[in-house]
Amino acid sequence: MENPINNIVIVGGGTAGWMVASRLAAQYLSHTQSKITITLVESASVKPVGVGEGTWPTMRTTLKKIGISEAEFIRECDATFKQGSKFNGWVTGNKSDYYYHPFVLPQDFSNTNLMHHWQEIGQASSFSNAVCVQEQLCAHGLAPKQINTPEYASVANYGYHLNAGKFAALLQKHCLAKFSVKHIIDDVIKVNSAKNGDIASISTQKHGEIKGDLFIDCTGFACLLLGKHLKVPFIDKSDTLFIDTALTVQVPYENDHSPISCVTQSTATSAGWIWDIGLTHRRGIGHVFSSRHTSETDAEAKLKDYIGQHIKSGEIKKIKFKPGHRSHCWEKNCIAVGLSAGFLEPLEASSLVQIEFAADWLCDQLPATRTTMDIIAKRFNQAFTYRWSRLIDFLKLHYVLSKRTDSDSDFWIENRHSNSIPESLKELLSLWQHHYPWHHDFEHSNEIFSSASYQYILAGMGFRTNANYLSSDAENALAMKHFTQNQTTTNKYLLHLPKHRELLNQIIQYGFQPK
Repeated sequence: MENPINNIVIVGGGTAGWMVASRLAAQYLSHTQSKITITLVESASVKPVGVGEGTWPTMRTTLKKIGISEAEFIRECDATFKQGSKFNGWVTGNKSDYYYHPFVLPQDFSNTNLMHHWQEIGQASSFSNAVCVQEQLCAHGLAPKQINTPEYASVANYGYHLNAGKFAALLQKHCLAKFSVKHIIDDVIKVNSAKNGDIASISTQKHGEIKGDLFIDCTGFACLLLGKHLKVPFIDKSDTLFIDTALTVQVPYENDHSPISCVTQSTATSAGWIWDIGLTHRRGIGHVFSSRHTSETDAEAKLKDYIGQHIKSGEIKKIKFKPGHRSHCWEKNCIAVGLSAGFLEPLEASSLVQIEFAADWLCDQLPATRTTMDIIAKRFNQAFTYRWSRLIDFLKLHYVLSKRTDSDSDFWIENRHSNSIPESLKELLSLWQHHYPWHHDFEHSNEIFSSASYQYILAGMGFRTNANYLSSDAENALAMKHFTQNQTTTNKYLLHLPKHRELLNQIIQYGFQPK
């Protein structure tokens, strides 16, 4: 075999580094005949960013593949169940202005587009309330499963909220205990090139030269390998997504019996929005905003006002970032994962799922030779360029549809300016003027957001489609049947599912219990 890829070197720890290491180790180091070696090098002086406390439902599959039990994960990471997002004040800013983006798909989603029927005949309640059970579960503070539901199985679809620092520590502990991953704590002082332009090795301060066949850059915003060494350019998207600063703080619950929200609360402000994530022992709250549209002093004041209790400025952590991504994430024998690849903003919790996608790709298509690496890298770059584009469109959609006209900020108005909206999103919005979002609106089978997500956002923000056709009586009757069935199922779940905190307390004390 010509130039086999056997030695994988991951530079950088944190969630990205240890998730990739765990997935690759579970895939390739779990049998004795494997020739693959995995080395993770991380600096003791570089602290992880520590945000990214929300996941998608895909994380359940990731954890299962790594081999971590769900009960252990919940205990170790202060994890709670996330059933979607609730957007407060995004449309008009009024107190009654809210909508949900749940994880449960609309009834019979594979076969029936209920958005049309809801808009024409079913608007007695919100779209998400009419087509799925999850809005009511979230409104009543209920868990998405029972104590005797098997690990990683669900009654209603869910992801997690988690402590990002503890999650990285759990991944590290599990990876080192279960698999023969080599862990080196040291500072990289030089990146060394091969004659063909590949990375041949990295030089470290204490452990000398570390050679590799494939290097994975998980060095965060620094992007030491792909960006600084290989000079892959960064594509700035601040002309489309204005958010560039976060002020974060951890807030304790009033008492041990305080309810724990099972959605990410996202509350709009005059120049951004505030996230509110409930973990088992505290809430993680952050104000993300555009520094072009408000001052840090005003942003901090809005954060404190939202929290409603005394918070010292010294307890607030500031994170500055530039929204955007690398022009491509795989160059030569180096691939960037996590913040090294790019970061847009925390809305819709896309950061961790991008790491999951990259890890899945590597597990499925780890190149066998240096020659095949170029083929795989080309396909990887095409896929992730497309994903970045779709992600930007979806995030921007939330701002484009807002009707806010805040007197103290131009943030919301400028977000609706035509020159800040990608052409691809303009095309979709033009299409949806007369056509309800559906499966054929997107190019790939494994879209980062399905048409169901677009339906929830469009309906929640009051977008109206003026379809030039009418449904048949049979189609309308079927839609009404689905609306009725959803209400019946919702009532059943409201009776039998436990409160969110109640289930978490049971899991922490006893673990999941078989039927």
